[in-house]
Amino acid sequence: MARTDHRSMRRVLRREIAGTIGLLTDEHDFRAMRRYRSFTFDDHLTYLRQIEALLRSRAAEGTHTTLALFDPEEYAEFCTATGLDPDDPASRTRFTAQLAATGPTVPYDGRPLTDLVPALVDEAVRQATWEYASTLLARLGPCPTCGEDVGRAAFTRASHLLTRILDTAPAGNRHLVCSVSGPPETLVTVLHADRNSDGTTHLDEAEALEFTSVLALGLATNSPGGLVVRTSAAGAPDRVYGWRLRGNDLAPLTAGEVFDAYCTDVESGDLISPESDVDYCAPPDLGDQERPAGHHH
Repeated sequence: MARTDHRSMRRVLRREIAGTIGLLTDEHDFRAMRRYRSFTFDDHLTYLRQIEALLRSRAAEGTHTTLALFDPEEYAEFCTATGLDPDDPASRTRFTAQLAATGPTVPYDGRPLTDLVPALVDEAVRQATWEYASTLLARLGPCPTCGEDVGRAAFTRASHLLTRILDTAPAGNRHLVCSVSGPPETLVTVLHADRNSDGTTHLDEAEALEFTSVLALGLATNSPGGLVVRTSAAGAPDRVYGWRLRGNDLAPLTAGEVFDAYCTDVESGDLISPESDVDYCAPPDLGDQERPAGHHH
């Protein structure tokens, strides 16, 4: 009887343990792991089916599971740095535990892997973009004229502008896109900000941090770029408007410039038919009376 009680308690405790699965999302990464004899899968599709079956089984038991992006190159570097045998399943477990603490993850919520994998990849891209933009901002150092930290001042300015953009946008669903061009690549960041009729705005903190960092980088480096907002509300046409990055500020685009940007193919330059029920318009006035003090030259 006591033994049965102990087993029952262990089953209850097992449901309290959260787990993380390091997922090989594409065929290339899967093939890279097959060089290890302890990795026994030989078909990526079968591997994904087994992962999905395991996720469903854990969910049925009431166990919470998150998915992390398993990168074979990062895993090999981790094993080299820690002196672990990469052909040991315990090493993969330790690497996955580190991913759970520091890397991008998404919770398993019952959706199929075909939906979760793109979400996981997007999360990884968002984290990488934020880390890259933050590193570049930190490297800018102090202003040679006034001595103020250029990156920190630009981040403060970008935060102020984002707040003004959200405050002046109409209620509804808001989709913001900011792109900054520069060597070695163009950075693109997206922010979803839904505003209720009572004025409250719902933001994903990670999205907002990445968005602000990329905008700050564009402001601090005077890089070509732009910011576009699309608002959607029931019973009304979508509204699209935006700004171009100019120095330490945003310069409003005219309705015609917004129309041209949305209705021109980027690669070919050919015209694209405008969407129905969409108004291409000038942005609201952000004002500058509340502009914070700091680095402006």
